[in-house]
Amino acid sequence: MTAEDTINDMRMRATKHLAEAGSREEIIAWERAFLGPKGELTLFLRRLASLPVDERPTAGRGGNALKTELTEAWNARHAALVAGDLEQRLATDAVDVTLPGRPPILGAAHPVSQMIDELSEIFALLGFQTVFGPEVETAHYNFDVLNIPKDHPARDVWDTFYVDLPGEIVLRTHTSPMQGRVMEQTQPPVRVVVPGRVYRYEAQDASHEWMLHQLEGLAVDRAITMADLKGTLSEMARQLFGSERRTRFRCDFFPFVEPGVDFAVDCAICGGAGCRVCKGSGWLEMGGAGMVHPNVLRAVGYDPDVYSGFAFGLGIERLTMMRSGVDDVRAFAGNDLRFLRQFARAA
Repeated sequence: MTAEDTINDMRMRATKHLAEAGSREEIIAWERAFLGPKGELTLFLRRLASLPVDERPTAGRGGNALKTELTEAWNARHAALVAGDLEQRLATDAVDVTLPGRPPILGAAHPVSQMIDELSEIFALLGFQTVFGPEVETAHYNFDVLNIPKDHPARDVWDTFYVDLPGEIVLRTHTSPMQGRVMEQTQPPVRVVVPGRVYRYEAQDASHEWMLHQLEGLAVDRAITMADLKGTLSEMARQLFGSERRTRFRCDFFPFVEPGVDFAVDCAICGGAGCRVCKGSGWLEMGGAGMVHPNVLRAVGYDPDVYSGFAFGLGIERLTMMRSGVDDVRAFAGNDLRFLRQFARAA
């Protein structure tokens, strides 16, 4: 077979296969088979030097002409298939502009965040400013300033998450470190609340989590008494839960207050009858409170003979449980959308 016969045969087969190609993938394969680096026409042109001398000019002109012809044919076929695909996609994906729009799915504030906002509003009406503090804290503010000595069990590695043990950098175990930070930078009167995450090395159950949210409260001024503390927390409970909820204050010990109390509300889950959340007592502890210890005042340069104050720490998840009737604190960190959607507020 002469070179001219080879070119004519190649033209016939290439034209036939290109006409039969029905998709972009097939014509891409066709291009690779005839015009690609290892394609049939490319290899033919590379073998021109091996042909007899008298056939080379004719074979070269015919091969290059065929390459131009097939390239133009491929471009036209490719453009036609692209246009066809576009028309089909436009017909399939056509949008009826007369239909009502689909509303976007909007997120909502987490129930704990909603509770923080509500508590901040309540305490703002009582004269408190909301401030925030670091979650990674030094032992100085987390323990020392709060009258918690180095041999206190609360500083044990089984109760506290240490980030840097030699330097005593910890994940704060309460929001109380902001007491020292605020008082060092402020002269009385002081009235602040501090919401935020805290971390405890403890087992989880229906009313305990290893990570939780607290709201710290601090008030320091002249002649502040325990009556001011009880009045503040009772008013907070009244605004948050309504007048039908009962509150209870019992003596308790916390190193940074003296005297100290635990603040509880009668359990809304069982109505005070006793359940697994309140451990059968009918009361759910909301947090600890008390009068600021004189050692804490001295540590920040306040004169305890002139100034007094009260402090409290409230468990925000506990408050949310009471407010909403949730019987397991772990639900708030579970990220179950079926649970969280119940707290979504309308825009």
